[in-house]
Amino acid sequence: MKRLLLLSALLLLGTFAFGQDVSKQNERKRRIEEEISYIDNQLKAITGRQKATTDQLQLIRKRVANRKSLISDLDHRIAVINDSLTAKQREINRLQKELDTLETYSHKLIYNTYKNRDTKFWFMYILASEDIGQGYRRFAFFRNLASEVSVQAGRIREKQAEIAAEREKLAAIRADALSTKKERETEYKKLVAEEKQSQDDIKRLAKTEKQYRQELAAKRKEVERLNQEIKKVLKTTVAEQKKDQTKVDKALSGQFAQNKGKLPWPLKQGVITERFGVHNHPVYTNLKLPDNPGVTFSTTKGAEVFSVFDGEVRKVVVLPGYNQCVLVQHGEYFTFYCKLAGVSVKSGQKVKTGDKLGTLEIEGNTSSLHFQIWKGTDKQNPESWLRK
Repeated sequence: MKRLLLLSALLLLGTFAFGQDVSKQNERKRRIEEEISYIDNQLKAITGRQKATTDQLQLIRKRVANRKSLISDLDHRIAVINDSLTAKQREINRLQKELDTLETYSHKLIYNTYKNRDTKFWFMYILASEDIGQGYRRFAFFRNLASEVSVQAGRIREKQAEIAAEREKLAAIRADALSTKKERETEYKKLVAEEKQSQDDIKRLAKTEKQYRQELAAKRKEVERLNQEIKKVLKTTVAEQKKDQTKVDKALSGQFAQNKGKLPWPLKQGVITERFGVHNHPVYTNLKLPDNPGVTFSTTKGAEVFSVFDGEVRKVVVLPGYNQCVLVQHGEYFTFYCKLAGVSVKSGQKVKTGDKLGTLEIEGNTSSLHFQIWKGTDKQNPESWLRK
């Protein structure tokens, strides 16, 4: 009995865990599919735009990475379903074994009832008892024999219904497995096509390496100039605070730090196309791209930009190549938002999480946001701070 209860509990926990796992997988799948759909729209928007080839490649590679994640999740789901199939079949086998035992016992009861159906035989059998106790036990046996047959018949019907219900669940799991496998095949075909598109773009871009090297040299100077300007703005801001003996809001700093990995994105929708730090070019792999102190998002044209946390606008500045930029202070932390065409705030203004800071400049049919996070004058990787 204890073993039966333990097995039932384990199966119940397994079913609950499976349900939770499926729920998480479905939510993750939804997010990935939404980002893939968004990337598709961005690719359509930049098609034909001058100098869009590198941007296209970055987006295609991001889509390929998302597609691989989707396939990996589907593989995991298939494995979970297969485990569930095995467990469900094991449960059906156990129930069938119990049913077989009940039926064997029931047949014996029916046979004994039939064999002992003559009341004269019952009476003589009871009188032949060695003592009163044995006589009472024999009497109780005959009295309960018929009712026990009825009880066993009821148990058999219950067990048969339980097996039928489990078989229905097994059929549903098998259908889910088949559907998931078909979905994986579809996603894999899309992945193969996207990887081919990526390789085609790489071949095309490889023919323009000389031109790109010249463009890269100019971009490197632009980024270095931006980095110097940002450091200058931050140093000036920190120096002004010390000079005016303005106290840094330590409570706000703590709240900001506690939200690492949970900060909202500064955009309603977008995809990161340029990551933090130093990376090699996706095509000319022997070339290092300029050190990126933040991340760059590709988003819809003229998109609105929002503050990622409570704070105070410290500066609104114009930087060459990055248009208008807004610096927001959050205690000892700073967030920097660049490439804005219009700004909705002014220096000294208090802002809350989600407040609009401005709108981005339009680049063809898209826009891009350059976003940075600093702790004092130490740059941070925004991807470690933003919500996944």
